[in-house]
Amino acid sequence: MESSQHSGREAALQLAINALSDGTFYDTLARRVALKTISQDPACRDTLLEYLTQEMSPLLETLGFTCQIINNPKPGLPPLLIGQRIEDPALPTLLLYGHGDVTDGQDDKWANNLNPWALTFVDGRVYGRGTADNKGQHSINLTALEAVIKARQGTLGYNVKILFEMSEEIGSPGLEEACIAHKEALEADLFLASDGPRIRHDMPTLFLGSRGVVQLKLTLNTGNGGRHSGNWGGVITNPAVVLSNAIATLISLEGRIQVDFLKAPAISEDVSRLIRDLPVGGGNTDPTLNPNWGERELTSGERLYGSNTLEVLAMSAGSTEKPVGAIPENAVAVLQLRFVIGTDWQAIQSNLRQHLDAHGFTDIQIDMLGGYAATRLDPNHPWVSFVADSVEESLKEAAYILPNLGGTIPNHCFSEALNLPTVWLPHSYPSCNQHAPNEHLLESIVEQGLKLATGVFWDLGEPRAQTLTTNKAC
Repeated sequence: MESSQHSGREAALQLAINALSDGTFYDTLARRVALKTISQDPACRDTLLEYLTQEMSPLLETLGFTCQIINNPKPGLPPLLIGQRIEDPALPTLLLYGHGDVTDGQDDKWANNLNPWALTFVDGRVYGRGTADNKGQHSINLTALEAVIKARQGTLGYNVKILFEMSEEIGSPGLEEACIAHKEALEADLFLASDGPRIRHDMPTLFLGSRGVVQLKLTLNTGNGGRHSGNWGGVITNPAVVLSNAIATLISLEGRIQVDFLKAPAISEDVSRLIRDLPVGGGNTDPTLNPNWGERELTSGERLYGSNTLEVLAMSAGSTEKPVGAIPENAVAVLQLRFVIGTDWQAIQSNLRQHLDAHGFTDIQIDMLGGYAATRLDPNHPWVSFVADSVEESLKEAAYILPNLGGTIPNHCFSEALNLPTVWLPHSYPSCNQHAPNEHLLESIVEQGLKLATGVFWDLGEPRAQTLTTNKAC
């Protein structure tokens, strides 16, 4: 890289860091966190729209974007925003993404009277609902983009588009349909966004997709109603017992999946090489790992990122708070499968029906509660090395590359509906308490995030990036 280009890059990084030292970044984030954009709460509908029209659109317009608020293809759900900053249609185009909605504040459950709707700084942590998921993360990227635009005196050397949604925390309903309906407006060469966690707080990470997810509800209702356990115990069916035994045919006492149609395909060497030695947990606030849980022949990294896991999320039969001496009238369980590419997830409901019937559980009802496809960009794709090299130059340390996140994000909307290579730059970490009380960002990750995002946005305007269009890179 020539010295003038290098000095320009360094100037851009400094501009981004200045937003921390002068307080601009956290003032902006505080304003965004204060907006109660809870997508599960119908009372917040106006605030969800306000986040797009009063918070995102004005900023984007000052950066040279034209913005359009579009209706959600799913009636009655929050709208989306598409922004475009086109310097020259012949130049490469970057697509960014973020979501401004958050989960319920759980206001009365935060420690030390922390307010989820106000930023609070404690020992290097920045508390507030949405700081990690996703207001803090997209705020980092927008601050970085603004720094590069300033450093390049208004000309990036590529085009930028951005898509914001306000329904991610309720499963992104309408996002895929919006991507398909507005495919031309969202056409790009690279998708880049930030959500989810790093592998660990001190490990800068890129991930290239996510595990898919399927959620199912199993219900057994005997039709008997609740019946006295002394008068009827031993002669009528207890649905809790039957449902527990049905689940035991799917997953063992040690958490191993028992049936082939739920298991993951063999992990390829290219993927295993990236994940088998990755650390999992070990932080002060991380849960205790069970080395004997799940697929014990796999490493912790392979189990988390390269395999399928079946979890029982919830079970109910009767009342554990106020138990009575009665056989419950029904039993319900919600199961969730996280799965990798190669799993026939769309056939899971029918395969499960056949399995339960074959084991005598014909009365158990199965309801499909929804799901996302698994996605994964080839780790050898040229855009992966491009972003990884940029991160290393900015941080003076290599980024860790995950083929896919252990969790699930709507990456299929971009990798499949829009047919884009997808690279994610997470600016959070596994113990950030997203969706829970005490959600927070780490100040150290904010600073690193600003550097790595600014570096990538700068490097996209350099000659190497000009050759990596979608068609040439595939």
